[in-house]
Amino acid sequence: MATRWDQWFYNSALWQQVRSLYFQRRFGLCERCGAPGQIVHHKVPLTPDNIHDRKVALANDNLELLCVGCHNQAHGNSVTVADALRFDEDGNLVRRDPPVG
Repeated sequence: MATRWDQWFYNSALWQQVRSLYFQRRFGLCERCGAPGQIVHHKVPLTPDNIHDRKVALANDNLELLCVGCHNQAHGNSVTVADALRFDEDGNLVRRDPPVG
């Protein structure tokens, strides 16, 4: 898989700290359905033009803790897509591991 343009941001110590604190503030629960949250989602998506804007990339009012299902819905993924793909902990779309056995 090719390296994403935003990988440096999601790997940064600053993002990891903001993500961890936001996760704790939301008590680890999805803000849409109450299930265990897994992904700190940007309401206004990051782009190459706004990734350096702290109000977009790091501000709490642009963040939302979501479970994988709600994150997939936020990105418009259908059930059939969700069967083959998933979002990892950084919000990257990756192939779902095939079932073992």
